[in-house]
Amino acid sequence: MKVQKEFVLREIAGDYVIIPTGKTVLTFNGLITVNEVGADLWKMLQSEVTFGDLLKGILEIYDVDEETAKEDIQEFLDTLIEGGILDKPEETEE
Repeated sequence: MKVQKEFVLREIAGDYVIIPTGKTVLTFNGLITVNEVGADLWKMLQSEVTFGDLLKGILEIYDVDEETAKEDIQEFLDTLIEGGILDKPEETEE
């Protein structure tokens, strides 16, 4: 999975926001505010990655248990999918 190139992450006054660019501005109303974990996930999603890749990256960066990390990653991905920023990944094994 990989995020669409029409969206970018910006840091504004210490907050991270995902904003649309180009013609996407006409169809996507608003922006999405994310925390540091979300910003790190966003950076990983700039290239083709699997859920397992995201999980491994977060577990290496943060002191968090695996179950909590899985839940948080899935919640973040669901938000991106609902916003049309990330295509729903096909069902594959991790």
